[in-house]
Amino acid sequence: MLSRTRHTIAISHGAQIGYGLYIGHGGPVIVNKTAKIGDNCNLSPYTVIGSNSFNAATIGNNVYIGPSVCVVEDVVIGDNVIIGAGSIVTKSIPSNATAAGNYAKVLNYNNPCRFIQNPWCPSKQ
Repeated sequence: MLSRTRHTIAISHGAQIGYGLYIGHGGPVIVNKTAKIGDNCNLSPYTVIGSNSFNAATIGNNVYIGPSVCVVEDVVIGDNVIIGAGSIVTKSIPSNATAAGNYAKVLNYNNPCRFIQNPWCPSKQ
């Protein structure tokens, strides 16, 4: 487990994380060992990706997760998605969507990928 005491970043051993993960402001962030996170994801402070059962979330590529978001249980968040601040995600979110709320629901499909800064791109290597 990767852990820093000052800002409490807890990424459990076994979590699958793609290239270009960005953790805003140094955390705190908690990621369950069964989570799968794609390339170019931004995790804001106070983000929890967790599960009380066997499987945590699968998060696609180019996803921005706002501050104080809880992603709970075995949900799938598609590619190019924004999750708004303070949301609780308990159901899957389709690709190319902006979702927010308690419980999170899709608000629009208005180019959410625009918030991913400096994405890692395998074709540029």
